[in-house]
Amino acid sequence: MATFILLSTLTDEGAKTIIKRPDRIKEVDDEILNLGVTVLSQWAVLGHHDFVSIVEAPDDLTISRVSAILSSRGTVRIVTLPAIPIDDFISGLRGS
Repeated sequence: MATFILLSTLTDEGAKTIIKRPDRIKEVDDEILNLGVTVLSQWAVLGHHDFVSIVEAPDDLTISRVSAILSSRGTVRIVTLPAIPIDDFISGLRGS
């Protein structure tokens, strides 16, 4: 499984939704799981983004699909970043 970081920013509509229904955040986690992606950890953050989620997905196509589906709802904008384990990164620098 590959690890990805999702940086999520709520739209005005998304902010209204979670104020009315805070549990919607966990419901989305369950929907993501049904699409083949596991949420490992998630934080609400202050600043440019509203949430940071660490997820595992089998491949780039699966996480791309999840990001597209969630973004298409108009309640959130997502930046998806692949996360490389630091030991793998170092090995790659050494050419191993």
